Amino acid sequence: MNLSFRNRGLNPLGWALAVALGLAAGKAADVPLKTSTNTVAKPVELAGVHNAFQVTERIYSGSQPEDEAAFAALAKLGVKTIVSVDGGKPDVETARKHGIRYIHLPIGYDGVPTNRVIELAKAALTQPGPFFVHCHHGLHRGPAAVAIICQALEGWSARKAEAWMREAGTSPDYPGLFRSAREFKQPTQEQLAATGPLPEFTQPSSLVEAMVTIDEHFSRLKLSQQAGWKSPPGHADISPPHEATMLWEQLREMARLPDTAQRPEDYRAKLADSEQTADALRRLLRESADPALLDATFKRAAQSCSACHRSYRNQ
Repeated sequence: MNLSFRNRGLNPLGWALAVALGLAAGKAADVPLKTSTNTVAKPVELAGVHNAFQVTERIYSGSQPEDEAAFAALAKLGVKTIVSVDGGKPDVETARKHGIRYIHLPIGYDGVPTNRVIELAKAALTQPGPFFVHCHHGLHRGPAAVAIICQALEGWSARKAEAWMREAGTSPDYPGLFRSAREFKQPTQEQLAATGPLPEFTQPSSLVEAMVTIDEHFSRLKLSQQAGWKSPPGHADISPPHEATMLWEQLREMARLPDTAQRPEDYRAKLADSEQTADALRRLLRESADPALLDATFKRAAQSCSACHRSYRNQ
């Protein structure tokens, strides 16, 4: 299919991304600590939450709360505000039931944009704590948001913020997240005042916006392929493993959308196949695989997404 993206058509990787801090703090005395060599944060056991940490006296980090028991556990800690940076819709009603307010500020895996830095800082500086900050798994975007918040609220250095992210398990596959922590600048009072109300739920990006993002990653991968799966000449900023990882993550985000759950099983199967082939490509690129194998995997990824495009582009 050679439809122009500007005319709302889709490129070979057509079906992709749709959406790119509730924190918790309180007394940790009720939370049994795991044995840990961490120097910045303490791992904690928290019902219904994975990768849970007490980061400071007022800030907790972890995965998306799984059920009502998780919200009850957060409330027991004294959490008053949850900040989600995940793309999925937060469970605002259950949080309210336990006296907790949600703030939804989704971010992507390529970094925290300036407007989100300001909003995260405003949330930490103006909302009641303790706080609980989460993304989906509590590994990458959530810890990056915590790094921003702790620099704004607790006066952390960039070095400490990056050390925390490594302790939390944030992968070096997401250099943009580390860069956001490293390049943090404290928002001014004027910037904070100019920021609007902090939302309980942020509508996900439109499908067209998602496709633009996917198109960009696909184009960069094509350039990398032409350069023998290396950074293309004149494009030192393009890293093939990073581009494939961003593609994979965006497909995973799309699979978690409520809209996806309402679509036919065939659609979900095609989306899952696209995600799997993108995952295979990123793994091969990390292993410096044979270029012929990379070419074949990239072709399968394009064909997988194109199959979904042909069947569902008008739906």
